[in-house]
Amino acid sequence: MSFNFSSLNPAQRDAVSNVDGPVLILAGAGTGKTRTVTCRIAHMIELGVKAENILALTFTNKAAAEMRERVAGMVSKSAGKEVTVCTFHSLCVRLLRQDIEKLGYKKNFTIFTGNDQTGTMKQLIIRKGGIQEKIEPGVILSYISKEKNGEHVPEMADDEFLQDLANAYKNELRAQNAIDFDDLLVLGERLLREHADVRAVWQDQFKRITVDEFQDTNGLQMKLLQQLVKSPEHHVCVVGDDDQSIYGWRGADVTNILNFERFFPDPHIIRLEENYRSSEAIIHTANSVIVNNIGRREKQLRAVRAGGDKLRVIAMPGDEEEAEFIAEEIHETHFVNKRPLEDIAILFRTNGQIRKLEHALRELKIPYRMVGAQSFYDRKEVRDTLSYLHVLANPTSDVHLLRILNAPPRGIGNSSAILLSDLSREKQCSVWEAMGSPEAKENLSTRAFKAVQAFSEMVERYREEMEACRENKSEILKRMMAEIEYIEWVKRNCKTESERDMRHEGMSEVISALHQASRRGKTLQKFLDDTSLERDKDDDDLEKQRGVTLITLHSSKGLEYPLVYLVGLEQGILPHKRSVEEGTLDEERRLFYVGITRAGERLAMTWCARRKKYGEEVMGQASQFMGEMDPKFLSHEHYDDIMGAEASEEDTENFFANLKSLLDD
Repeated sequence: MSFNFSSLNPAQRDAVSNVDGPVLILAGAGTGKTRTVTCRIAHMIELGVKAENILALTFTNKAAAEMRERVAGMVSKSAGKEVTVCTFHSLCVRLLRQDIEKLGYKKNFTIFTGNDQTGTMKQLIIRKGGIQEKIEPGVILSYISKEKNGEHVPEMADDEFLQDLANAYKNELRAQNAIDFDDLLVLGERLLREHADVRAVWQDQFKRITVDEFQDTNGLQMKLLQQLVKSPEHHVCVVGDDDQSIYGWRGADVTNILNFERFFPDPHIIRLEENYRSSEAIIHTANSVIVNNIGRREKQLRAVRAGGDKLRVIAMPGDEEEAEFIAEEIHETHFVNKRPLEDIAILFRTNGQIRKLEHALRELKIPYRMVGAQSFYDRKEVRDTLSYLHVLANPTSDVHLLRILNAPPRGIGNSSAILLSDLSREKQCSVWEAMGSPEAKENLSTRAFKAVQAFSEMVERYREEMEACRENKSEILKRMMAEIEYIEWVKRNCKTESERDMRHEGMSEVISALHQASRRGKTLQKFLDDTSLERDKDDDDLEKQRGVTLITLHSSKGLEYPLVYLVGLEQGILPHKRSVEEGTLDEERRLFYVGITRAGERLAMTWCARRKKYGEEVMGQASQFMGEMDPKFLSHEHYDDIMGAEASEEDTENFFANLKSLLDD
């Protein structure tokens, strides 16, 4: 093994040593949580626990991949492969692919992603006559998601039309033998709860369970975990930090970690409190803020690095000055002081704050990388290509079939698609089955029916090839896309050469991914399941990009940067106005705490006396959290004083020396 106990601090050793019974590891920011968890898994294997009996649950595919890689580096190659490290959703796909028939579904169910859901809901709104209501599909889907996760949704309870749409949506999915992401958890938990034989199989399979980022679990995930953990042994270890529970708005329930004893009795509680990331100045200040939250688990972060630069609190006259000031400081830090731009992050609470910062960085030609760009899997050419694959795997998946029915155009227009959809509902069958019915021949025009026949024959031909093929599935997909001249059609609709290249590259990426999956022995269905679970991969490429990182506070959790700017610390922004109204101030304070603890060396916090919102100037005041910070390591500054101050002789000499060095380079 590549670790030894002497390299761990006492609390980490305690966590690694205790492999039995319920264990709660309270891991503060920057305390070596991931290393501790992976060492603990490796130690289990060393003690004789079989690798295939170990399950580690994470919240993102990226976190799962990192943990899997670390575990593999500590144990034998074969043991590393046998440990199951996956997300809650991935685990539920495994459960349901094996036994979903016990719940009345067929095993070849389709997983609806966001775009599938939106497309279905749009159709339902039109069908139900709600087009005049100007209802956003995303809003209704959000209500449905909350309801599935056990939340009470007043809007749904009080509106018959919304309830009707929700029921129609659920029925539509069931009719198509499809489930969405929430259903994965709902049905996975139900399967284990209602079927003791299935539950026994999985409890026997996973004798040791670890859950990372436990503060982010919701009520449904907690119920799922209870079904997976065998009683009375309760060999479960959860790792998290209630001080970093910042996803209440999307269902995370901080009481899962606060009341862990209620779910698994008499746990061994370990506190990781030695912070290896940040200076004493940063940790001391963060601690002074978070202690104001009531009901938190008692813990006190201690910085390994004593002292450190004071934290700057800078009062700005307006958001334009704020943006220009930060951009100019970054310019000097990078071009004069030679700090890499990747060391620097700008953290902000809301997307509305970012435009001026982007503009200021562009003005000074400072490259930056933005977290939250359009998902690869949301691009049209990618969605189309994947839909073709979904149809080859399961042609009864109506959403995917309807998406590609006339893409590229093949003589099956909207009216024909609507006629086939209506026919499938009347006959209570899939659109695919409706396409081959006598009624379709009677009702479609001769030209349209011939086009439908030609399309069906092509799909059947490539389906047969795909089913017979074990290794070279990507070549089949490539030939099909060439036959239908898909990329030529897409390129004809592009406005620029770069867009044409991007579209071509998108389709090629899917083909390449299928090729890699086929080489690893994955079935087409497994490949499609994996891509459906890829939603949180978008930011995985962040480290491949260059420049300053612009990132929301929520997205920054788990990341760290030597130099951090925390901007817009005003009442109404942080804490957000809505949180004050809804009484969720504790979560906003945790968000502020997360922001502070992202910084390793230096942190600057800014607030503006005025800010433009929707074209109007609004007066602002400093966040109430500013007043909660212990002043011991704070330096309060004002924009006007900084800009009006004369440069010292030493500053001037350093500036010209650095400038000369820059020119020499």
